[in-house]
Amino acid sequence: MAQTQLAVSSTAPQSVFTSRILRTTAAVIGSSALVALCSHLSVPLVFTPVPLTLQNFAVLLVGLLLEPAAAFAALALYLLEGAAGLPVFSPFGAPGIAHLFGPNGGYLLSYPFAAAFIGYLRRNLRPSFSAAIFAAAAGSLIVYAVGASWFSILSGLPWSAVLKMTVWPFLPGDALKVIAAGAIATGLLKLRNRNRQSGLASGTAI
Repeated sequence: MAQTQLAVSSTAPQSVFTSRILRTTAAVIGSSALVALCSHLSVPLVFTPVPLTLQNFAVLLVGLLLEPAAAFAALALYLLEGAAGLPVFSPFGAPGIAHLFGPNGGYLLSYPFAAAFIGYLRRNLRPSFSAAIFAAAAGSLIVYAVGASWFSILSGLPWSAVLKMTVWPFLPGDALKVIAAGAIATGLLKLRNRNRQSGLASGTAI
């Protein structure tokens, strides 16, 4: 009897660890798919090679919902999928790995770092809608900084022109994306916490 109890107690932590790994893996794969889906919701603009897209909205949401390491892994997986030739990047531009070296490459390469930073801020600030907004806005600044710098190097244009093509036109829409991502993430996290508390209460009652 004692041996049976010992075996059960020793396998329980392993089962919890395995379950957590499986959930994290599923979240990483699902998040990369979400970014891929949103990347195809793009509209080309005549004055810049940078399209109007929901791709960065998905990056913000992933960063707000996942742990920093998982958020980084999800966006790194997304880039690997695109570099391998899978149709996950915006349909406007070169296919495959060439897309990463095009005018939008800086934005794409910044995504894993921006998502991880958002996740880090989200978990080190007081949980609230305003904290989510702040974290998402900070991540957007990383995307803008890397994307605009990359575009400047490739194009050789002065910064005044670079900002007109890669930053200023997108600020209003990205502000809405920050707010939307913050609202959705805050609502989902509250729902998850409520379900956890209900589960604990049920387990205690039993």
